[in-house]
Amino acid sequence: MHIGLIGLGKMGNNMRERLRANGVEVTGYDRNPDVTDVASLTDLVEALPSPHIIWVMVPSGAITDSVITELAEVLVAGDIIIDGGNSFWKDDIRHGAMLKAKGISFVDVGTSGGVWGLERGYAMMIGGEKATVDYLDPIFSCMAPGAGTVPKTPHREGRDPRPENGYLHAGPCGAGHFVKMIHNGIEYGLMQAFAEGFDILKNANSPELPAEHRFDLNVPDIAESWRRGSVVSSWLLDLAAAGLAEDNNLESYSGFVQDSGEGRWTIEVAIAEAVPADVLSAALYARFRSRQTHTFAEKMLSAMRKGFGGHVEPKNVELKK
Repeated sequence: MHIGLIGLGKMGNNMRERLRANGVEVTGYDRNPDVTDVASLTDLVEALPSPHIIWVMVPSGAITDSVITELAEVLVAGDIIIDGGNSFWKDDIRHGAMLKAKGISFVDVGTSGGVWGLERGYAMMIGGEKATVDYLDPIFSCMAPGAGTVPKTPHREGRDPRPENGYLHAGPCGAGHFVKMIHNGIEYGLMQAFAEGFDILKNANSPELPAEHRFDLNVPDIAESWRRGSVVSSWLLDLAAAGLAEDNNLESYSGFVQDSGEGRWTIEVAIAEAVPADVLSAALYARFRSRQTHTFAEKMLSAMRKGFGGHVEPKNVELKK
């Protein structure tokens, strides 16, 4: 297959490489002349066979809106647009309806894998019409991590095999980003749990404690040992252990932790559904607090975010008083 890819940043460029390595021809477009294959969106469309398949990998919100609107003017009936960014699921429904009126198919793909996707593959949560998603399956299967060495889950016989390879058709337009939104909300909670736990370990020798109750613990070694056989072992723990091994006290991190939107959207949906989300809400508020005061826990969060997504703390940020 031959597709167009718009947005060749941290994830997009790696996606282009992974697809090419797996036999998918990719023509990329980016405003950065050092990485782009073509000079304009029009050139991109002209370089592709019909039906034109274009994967959009740009920041969510106004930029995604602008790109999809521009594409809608140059594509024709039968073409396909894939939004693989972190778009809001209600925006997907709006985009899908607008494009359907023009005969253009729209697929939303919640994409997880961060800067490690080239090597590890991308977990994908896909929304769209079944026929279109099935047609695009060769692309998704190349992008996905594959079954790897993860043990099979019992009692899955006869079920859709795609989830076992790290991707799934979640439902109609919007469902992909909805599932990815909840995924990221859960991620906030998991990260916060690790961060708070390591903060308690770090402060086990606090002078506020009786001398006989203090422990001077090797936190990097604890993280490393937990990676192997522990019930809390995970990729996030791997990233935490790596961050601690590199910088024992995380002195290179300020602890300013940004939130990228999905955590807020998750809480908004929880409120709309009247579903209690105590942990996820608290994790979001902890990120807000990190912009006022910084603890070791916030530094731990920042280290994990840098590990999986290459997120760098903003420089010279003045803390709220």
